Amino acid sequence: MDDRRGSVLVLTNLHDVTTDIVLRVLAARRVPVVRLDPGTDLLAEASLSASYGTGGQRGTLRTPSRDLDLTRVRSVWVRRPSAYDGPPGLDEHDRRFAREQAFWGIGGVLASLPHAHYVNHLWNNRAAEYKPAQLAAAQQVGLLVPDTLITHAAQEAREFVACHGSGVVYKPLWNSPYRVAGRPHSVWVREVREQEITEAVAVCPHLFQARVDKAFDVRVTAVGPWLSGVRIDSPDLDWRRRQGLMRCEPVDVPGAIDQSVRAYLAHFRLVYGAFDFAVTHDGTWYFLECNPNGQWAWQPPDVTDAIAQALADQLEKGSAP
Repeated sequence: MDDRRGSVLVLTNLHDVTTDIVLRVLAARRVPVVRLDPGTDLLAEASLSASYGTGGQRGTLRTPSRDLDLTRVRSVWVRRPSAYDGPPGLDEHDRRFAREQAFWGIGGVLASLPHAHYVNHLWNNRAAEYKPAQLAAAQQVGLLVPDTLITHAAQEAREFVACHGSGVVYKPLWNSPYRVAGRPHSVWVREVREQEITEAVAVCPHLFQARVDKAFDVRVTAVGPWLSGVRIDSPDLDWRRRQGLMRCEPVDVPGAIDQSVRAYLAHFRLVYGAFDFAVTHDGTWYFLECNPNGQWAWQPPDVTDAIAQALADQLEKGSAP
């Protein structure tokens, strides 16, 4: 089999405009692409079948426009697929059963395509999304990490804040959907004071982290062997809160950080990673987190184009021969 002649399978939702940037690059290179949102499309006009046995592994994805031989997929780009939700019209228990069967069945098929190159593999993405695992891996590869406490004990949290005179911030451990008065509400990184910490902390684990006296933030985007850094100047502690007020410009990534980033990707077996750093006034880089599937199209146009080209390179090449 020649992997380079196969199709690229892109798993994402209908409204993911970031994907379109890379798809235009692949179209210009005449690389065939099939776009699928398994959580919704397979409840509508698409279908997926796979077989395993003495004849080997086979499978077919059928969409309204084409049939795709799953043994001919050269690459899979796991972008932003919708969650499996189950067919509408079923009662609560049947829908939950259908949803879980889809997650383990469809998800298992799409994660096990022979000869395919994953950017990133679904299971590697998941493993790399746990913030405690991120902090542990960052330390192992030589990155500096701010003092961090994860706890559901209010007294321990208060003592942690009291011990850090430069301030402590709170971060959610996962970007869970949250609503206030019925409206979507984002939980931003924010500074927290000792007297604010109540026994309500016991409801779930909380992440508290020593505040870095930063001069600016840096987003390092890594795609395979390619890497770039962008400096972010923002009036907010969490620059994501009001992106219209931030300023971005390319910045050099120190060699030691470059090496550690590559080691981090290898640790989690990632092809792509979006790393966030806080840089102090004396030039010290502190690792904050790595999103294995982070957004990137908000960066300066030249950087955005370079990321799209690097992603297209990975998807076009497929698996190593």
